[in-house]
Amino acid sequence: MLALHYENKYAYTLMLKVSPVLLLFIFTACTKERPSTKPTIENITESVYASGTVKAIDQYNVYATVSGILQRTNIAQGDTVTQGQTLFQLENVTSGLNTENSRLALELTKENSSKGSDRLQEIETSVNLARDKYLLDSSIYFRQKKLWEQNVGSQIDFEQKQLSFNASKNNYQAARNKLAQAKLQLQNDLKRAEVNYDINQKFQKDFSIRSAINGRVYDILKDVGELITPQTPIAIIGKTDTFQLVLEVDENDIVRIKKGQAIVVTMDSYKGEAFDAVVDVIYPIMSERSRTFTIEAHFTKPPPQLFPNLTVEANIVIQTKNNVITIPKDYLFENNFVFISKDEKREVKTGLRDYKKVEILQGLDKEQVIYLPQ
Repeated sequence: MLALHYENKYAYTLMLKVSPVLLLFIFTACTKERPSTKPTIENITESVYASGTVKAIDQYNVYATVSGILQRTNIAQGDTVTQGQTLFQLENVTSGLNTENSRLALELTKENSSKGSDRLQEIETSVNLARDKYLLDSSIYFRQKKLWEQNVGSQIDFEQKQLSFNASKNNYQAARNKLAQAKLQLQNDLKRAEVNYDINQKFQKDFSIRSAINGRVYDILKDVGELITPQTPIAIIGKTDTFQLVLEVDENDIVRIKKGQAIVVTMDSYKGEAFDAVVDVIYPIMSERSRTFTIEAHFTKPPPQLFPNLTVEANIVIQTKNNVITIPKDYLFENNFVFISKDEKREVKTGLRDYKKVEILQGLDKEQVIYLPQ
């Protein structure tokens, strides 16, 4: 009994010490008012969020079509370039030797195929000799034939002359065919030599990397002495002071995007400012990795200064309504309910939404007080 009495006394003493704090907490909780508001009449704009970057018009990565050591850089960052201008030179010793060999082979083939060349003269001489012998044997044969028809001479002499005539005729024809074949062969050799020389010239030109557009050099990615491959970007080039937006839109929102829709753009580089743009192009394939679609847009109200690869956030305007009843999004719960008292909820019909507020189509008027859900 004595121990129990002592414990009750201790508990009573502790309660006396704690109860003022407890009472203060209960009083504060009871007197703190639950946040409330009334609907407002204002404009609301429904938009789709997108993120992306600024790109120069026609911006592209410069690649080589062949592998080689970067021998010379003819440009610097910020330079303006013209279409066809040589930007970089790769080492091309082997290609140069091949081009020179093909050039020499072409010159030799041209010389051999030209009229009066040693090779053709040799064959033409053989043709002329065969022709002269054919004419001689022909003359002897026909004279012997005429005599034989007059029963002059022997049959053996006539047949020998006939055989010589036929043999020289065949030799002459063969020599002419050989000359024609040689000329055709030389013409084919000349065409092949010209094609081979053109190929080597073009291949050699591949070691000189040229600009595809008139524009500006925004970045150089490789230094002299580095190995360059066709998979290695060397520089970034784009139009000068002309930029576009490249944005990524979620697959759930892409069906709501149309060409010509207005865009409100914000940028970390211009905090607190917004710029206007318009949708230009919607690419019709989704990225499987990011599950997004790419769209392009241009500024209608651009910032004073832009650079490639600046990040942007964009709201693509789907539709706008003026003078409608709206409430803060925080006051809506379960998608279509609001509290009209501390414990009474009401169903409402909603319309447009943005990141802060929701349009109320039915269920509330501008005088109705609503409470923030707990």
